Amino acid sequence: MTRQVQEILDLLDLHYGTNHRIYLEHENAWQLLIATMLSAQCTDARVNQVTRDLFRKYTSVEAIAKADLKELEQDIHSTGFYHNKAKNMISCCKQLLEEHQGEVPSDIESLTALAGVGRKTANVIRGNIFHEPSIVVDTHVKRISKKLGLTKEEDPVKIEFDLMKKLPKDHWILYNIQVIAHGRSICKAPTPKCEICFLQQQCKDYQKRIKKAGKHEPDRY
Repeated sequence: MTRQVQEILDLLDLHYGTNHRIYLEHENAWQLLIATMLSAQCTDARVNQVTRDLFRKYTSVEAIAKADLKELEQDIHSTGFYHNKAKNMISCCKQLLEEHQGEVPSDIESLTALAGVGRKTANVIRGNIFHEPSIVVDTHVKRISKKLGLTKEEDPVKIEFDLMKKLPKDHWILYNIQVIAHGRSICKAPTPKCEICFLQQQCKDYQKRIKKAGKHEPDRY
């Protein structure tokens, strides 16, 4: 691990703590799976509003597998892309019943074989339910990791593997949680608050702009 990476992780730990918490509300594995599927192109806050009623109405994997498609679409309408999400939710739950006795599997291959489940969703499950070291590449992780110079890639899978090489396993899950917090509070898109960011010295993007402006030390702008 490089000095820069160690400094980044130490500062993230200092400012955001080391609690492994997830923002999507859930009580078990299948609820987190559904919530994560709904979170695509949608805020966690909106998903939590929807799932509070959704999980009272559909109380099991079986219930979602048997759901009426049009009715389920209306139930999740406000999360966006509700046609595909509803179809995938029903198909995914049917697969869980037919192939996994209604249980959410823990291995990446089985998870990504489920309808509507990509590596991001699979890694959320692996990391937060089964506590398997996993890196989740969402929009915050992609954008901020590139700014920090931890990857030059655009493809989330390639970014995931870049970060796996550079970050210690004990921070794989934590890095995502911390970077989400950082992306929401300071390194916002499209207007990051660079002047108050505690990662100025470690941020390749910020240092490049300072150098281009002909300055030697980072300061407020």
